[in-house]
Amino acid sequence: MPSPLRPRAAVLTATALLLSSLLTGCSDDSGPANEDLPAQKLSWKDCPAPDASEGGGEAPSPLPGGAPWQCATMKAPLDWARPKGDTIELALIRARTSGSASRRIGSLIFNFGGPGGSGVSALPSFGADYATLRTRYDLVSFDPRGVGRSAGVRCEDDEQLDVHFQQDATPDDAAERAELLDNTRKFNAACEKHSKKMLPHVRTTDAARDLDLMRQVLGDDKLHYFGISYGTELGGVYAHLFPRKVGRAVFDAVVDPTQTPEQGSLGQARGFQLALDNYAEDCTSKTEGCPVGDTPQGVKDRISKLLEQLDAKPIRGLFPRELTQTSATDGIAQALYSQDFWPYLTQGLDQAYQGDGTVLMLLADSMNDRNRNGEYSNRTAANTAISCSDAKARYTVADVEAKLPEFRAASPLFGDFMAWSMVSCTGWAVPGAGEHPDVRATGSAPILVVGNTGDPATPYEGARKMVGALGEGVGVELTYKGQGHGAYNSGNRCVLTAVNGYLLKGKVPAAGTVCT
Repeated sequence: MPSPLRPRAAVLTATALLLSSLLTGCSDDSGPANEDLPAQKLSWKDCPAPDASEGGGEAPSPLPGGAPWQCATMKAPLDWARPKGDTIELALIRARTSGSASRRIGSLIFNFGGPGGSGVSALPSFGADYATLRTRYDLVSFDPRGVGRSAGVRCEDDEQLDVHFQQDATPDDAAERAELLDNTRKFNAACEKHSKKMLPHVRTTDAARDLDLMRQVLGDDKLHYFGISYGTELGGVYAHLFPRKVGRAVFDAVVDPTQTPEQGSLGQARGFQLALDNYAEDCTSKTEGCPVGDTPQGVKDRISKLLEQLDAKPIRGLFPRELTQTSATDGIAQALYSQDFWPYLTQGLDQAYQGDGTVLMLLADSMNDRNRNGEYSNRTAANTAISCSDAKARYTVADVEAKLPEFRAASPLFGDFMAWSMVSCTGWAVPGAGEHPDVRATGSAPILVVGNTGDPATPYEGARKMVGALGEGVGVELTYKGQGHGAYNSGNRCVLTAVNGYLLKGKVPAAGTVCT
């Protein structure tokens, strides 16, 4: 099964750390409530080190100034249609507000994207970036159901995933197509074998109901929320289900809620191609010269030739694995998530042209959440489970082949890769919920919707589509003319002023504000 380039944000800090380390060494109708669950008391304790399913690593260090991270678990219904039935435990993390009790607004809950990203491991990575917001909020995040330590979905083991991420994701003939579909079915069958009980209960609507329970357990009258990437879709679904419970909410790196999976994949092909175009232009404009090409088109042509060569003959990667066409594509895409990673892409390409795939494979490992010990988080399993449970479409080889010309026109480099990713839900055990999420939120408080013109994973047009889908008077669009996935963590002063002004003071920016 190919590795779709799903929207997410939490991998960025992990990428930088990994490379540095290794290179140097509509109504509020949720069914009858279980009255005991909103009244539960959370037992906050020092956070342990993230487990392998969350990506592993060290226990989170205190924030600047010494504030500790605290962790707890919250009980939620396994099946929201039977809220008094079996329960699961959801992993939470928080940092208490740095301000006075009198100025505290409440909890600000983050979802960093995926679907499938662990908020428990991601929030500490970005915690310092939200220091201003912590002056009036407790910063809170969580592993959504099916993710990490929240009844995490399990599919293939680490050894099988090593093979999975090196297989040919862009088949050229009937035999390769058959192998791709066979591997997809095996992966999906492994998910059903190991996680059959959870698979029917990991839809975004389920996670949105968990969010409302979390709001109640944390003691907040309204949900104050910061959603990034897929987190914007989760936030939109919450606003649809509980419009009168929306407090101050920000959507950054916005998923287009009106698209089918096919349209979303095509949009990502265009988005990553745009990011590649911008990278090539930037590299060749530098006065010291670009080591991977003399012109922007030359850079892209040379990358295409490299991928063709790797399709025929992989090169040395990280022993014992080789850099294949698929893992190289993953690595290139990962570097395009942030302009800060463009130098790594240049280094990785320069090495690969000399037969060394180390850096591109490090980037691919970050894309796929593989740590230095060869352990994978459960992000790929959770991503597949949530995506296939949400989306009704089940695409066939014939569907993909019919669309290949359009995908290739959108992106000569990523078109095939994104087109074939559409078969990921072939043979999935649970039917999909619908064509696309419902985010209509009549009666909701204003939601600040931030789009980045250079975003590869969630193309800029998605912000405007989200504003329209939320409904009149709800979505407030802000544009950032920049590069990378998301806007707030770019550090752009205009974006920070607008977002902080809304979350901290309730000041809604003028619709159509543009930050450069």
